[in-house]
Amino acid sequence: MSKLPAIEGSELVKFLRWLGFKVIRRRGSHIRLASDDGRITTVPVHKGKTLPKGLLRTIIREDMELELQEFLKLYKKFKG
Repeated sequence: MSKLPAIEGSELVKFLRWLGFKVIRRRGSHIRLASDDGRITTVPVHKGKTLPKGLLRTIIREDMELELQEFLKLYKKFKG
């Protein structure tokens, strides 16, 4: 199994926007994003803090509906 990268909330929001998600609401330090196909996720954005691995894994699997390997491939392409 591949290791998940350490990602801050703001970086995950940028990545999701790159994938086509749009910001639909911001409430405090949480940003809610939606895709055109109906997938919705909420990302906590706390400056300087990385997302917990369990939360990141839940966002990938349940909210983004991606397999871990597919996420890693897309994230690598995003990072250039």
